[in-house]
Amino acid sequence: MKKLLFTFASGAVLASGVMADFTRVEMGAGAWMQTPKGSATYTDGGADGSYTSSENDKSETYIWALIKHPIPVLPNLRLEYVTLEDSGVASGTFKDFDIGAATTTLSYDMKQYDIIPYYNILDNTAWITLDLGLDIKIVDASYTAAPSAPFTGYSDSVTFAVPLLYVRARVEIPATDIGLEADVKYVTTGDSTVYDVRAKVDYTFDFTPAFQPALEVGYRVQKLDIDESGVDAKLDIDFSGLYVGLMLRF
Repeated sequence: MKKLLFTFASGAVLASGVMADFTRVEMGAGAWMQTPKGSATYTDGGADGSYTSSENDKSETYIWALIKHPIPVLPNLRLEYVTLEDSGVASGTFKDFDIGAATTTLSYDMKQYDIIPYYNILDNTAWITLDLGLDIKIVDASYTAAPSAPFTGYSDSVTFAVPLLYVRARVEIPATDIGLEADVKYVTTGDSTVYDVRAKVDYTFDFTPAFQPALEVGYRVQKLDIDESGVDAKLDIDFSGLYVGLMLRF
């Protein structure tokens, strides 16, 4: 595995050196209109807690930025942020609380911070851009079980990081201001799989080379399927839906 990662990194650096990057800053923000789905179980120490999503439509804000530079040996950097929320029905026994025979509502929010160092393998070569890198997805999740007699309520939080491979491809349509783009973040280990996939089309208003606003419209799917022996809770949840946002290029 170490040899494979070393070969990948060496090849990326070499390719980046051949096709030197130029300095660029891009940023964007918008709304992701998605529907949470899925369930979770908690079985540590003989517990039998379970949670099922109510699958209510949500609209969440996302923000992203990238910085490209002309130094081949150093990776470029992309940063992303989104908050995901969901609510559903919980029953049984969890880590520090027991719902008992009744059921109660449980809601959670999951802040995600993606730190993505990447290399340009192709940089608008024949209108094609290809990036390879590593995504460190930091998840800051908190949840609350709503009070309902005889249950008195409970809240807790957890923060963890997930490393994922990152691939991005982009095609500029010649003689237009339209771009087609897709990116994939993916990892699988044991019985767990996490991925975050997007595909979009964007239109750039080419007012001036120094300042270019754009509109992006796309579809995003995210999956968290975590089933590890060292993790108390097992998750099988996903979020999918359209997103619309504004971009700026400098």
